[in-house]
Amino acid sequence: MIERYIQFLGLDETLRLLETNERPLLPSIRVNTLKISASDLRKRLEKKGNELEPIEWVPYGFNVVKEGSNLGSSHEFLQGYYYLQNVASMLSAIILDPKPNDTIIDMCAAPGSKSTHLAQLMGNEGTLILIDKNQNRIPALEVNLRRMGIINSFVLNMDAVNLSELNIKVEKILLDAPCTGEGLIRQDPDRKRSKKMRDIEKLALIQKKLLKSGLIALKTGGKLLYCTCSIAPEENELVINDVLNELNNFAIIEISEKYGVNGLTEVFGTYLREDLKFSQRLYPYIHDTIGFYFCLIKSIK
Repeated sequence: MIERYIQFLGLDETLRLLETNERPLLPSIRVNTLKISASDLRKRLEKKGNELEPIEWVPYGFNVVKEGSNLGSSHEFLQGYYYLQNVASMLSAIILDPKPNDTIIDMCAAPGSKSTHLAQLMGNEGTLILIDKNQNRIPALEVNLRRMGIINSFVLNMDAVNLSELNIKVEKILLDAPCTGEGLIRQDPDRKRSKKMRDIEKLALIQKKLLKSGLIALKTGGKLLYCTCSIAPEENELVINDVLNELNNFAIIEISEKYGVNGLTEVFGTYLREDLKFSQRLYPYIHDTIGFYFCLIKSIK
C-alpha cells in the first residue's frame, strides 16, 4: 500500500497521509431537515452537553467537537432527526444535486446514508430507486428509511450490474461503488493490513461492470456520480478511464464546487483522459476527512 502511495503521491505527501491516518477523526452528523431544522437540533443536542461546529460545505451538517451523550442512541437519533455521517460522504448527494421531480437510482444503496440524503434534498418527492445486491444489508436500509421518514423510495434486492433488466432510463444515478475502503483507515485502522492488491484488482472489475451498467441507464443529458471511499487510482481514475474509452457519448464534467484536489491524469507511468482533471480527490491530510473520490459523468448522446 505504502509503495503505491509513494508512486502517485511522492514521499513527503505519503508521510503526511500516514501521520494523519493515525489521528482520530471527529464524528459528524447530517441534520434531517425533513423533520427538524439545523438550528433546532443544535439547541437540543447542545443542551445534552454536545459541542457542535458547523460544516462549511454542508449548511445542515455539524462536526461533533465534544460528545456529551451517545449520539448513536439519543432520542433525536432514534426519531430520525440526524444521521451519523462523514463530511466526505455527505458531499455525494450534494454534488449529484437531486431535484424534487427527478427519478434517481442509487445503485449500491445500503445502509442508506446517501440514499436518505438524496431523499432529503428531493423534499421526499420524485422517485428514488434503491438497489442493493446483498440481502443481508437490506434490513438496515429499510430501518434507516423508516427512521428518517423517507416516503419517495422503493428498495430492490438485485445486482445493479443487471440494471438493464429494469428497462428504464433516468435523469440521475449515484454509484457509490464497493471498494477496498483505503480512505477509511482513520475510522478503521485494520484496513492498513487487511487489504491486498488482489482485493483491489477484484473490486476494479466489479466497479467497471457497475459503471457500464449505470451509464447505459442514463437518459440523454443525464448524470452519474461515481464515488468511492478509496484513494486508490486503480479503483477510481483507472476504472473510469477504461470504461469511458470503451463507451462513446459520455464525458466527465466539472463539479460546481471545489471540494478537493483534481483527479489524476497521469499515474503509474500511464497517461489518462484529460477530462479526469474534473474529478476530485479528498485526502485526510489536506481536507481533514476520510479519503474519498468523486467523478461526475454526463451522457451526451
